[in-house]
Amino acid sequence: MKVTIRQAKADEAEVLAGIEAECFPPAEAASKEEIEKRMQVFPENFFVAETDGRIVGFINGGTTDEQYLPDEMYHDVSLHKPEGAYQTVFGLNVLPRYRHRGIAGELLDFLTEASCLRGKKGVILTCKEHLISFYEKHGFVNYGRADSQHGMAQWYDMRKLFA
Repeated sequence: MKVTIRQAKADEAEVLAGIEAECFPPAEAASKEEIEKRMQVFPENFFVAETDGRIVGFINGGTTDEQYLPDEMYHDVSLHKPEGAYQTVFGLNVLPRYRHRGIAGELLDFLTEASCLRGKKGVILTCKEHLISFYEKHGFVNYGRADSQHGMAQWYDMRKLFA
């Protein structure tokens, strides 16, 4: 299966929202409107994975000068700082039937490489406990429990610093 990673297009917001809804519980999933707002503010940080002409996953996130991902960033696009030092990951989504094929890792590595080339200091995210080892395999370090209350779940701060 050949996977192509490319920048998302503005008219794909509805497709991305559908994938987000399939990958996250309702309390955590971004709505179509939130995805559209994000795509308007930081389109350069939206990448999709495509196979056989179909979008099967995507990754996105704003940038900040903080070394942690505050919950407010998920809902307030004005907190995005285009020249921010750190790339965040708001969501890494792969449709369930396409998981365990390396697609999530390809998306994560693509965003990480793009962030490094843009001169960012690193990539930051929060994840649930069962995903810590996945991110560690991609060079991220676990900084312990996050202050996040997003979706009323328990999250862990993960960072991959470039220098």
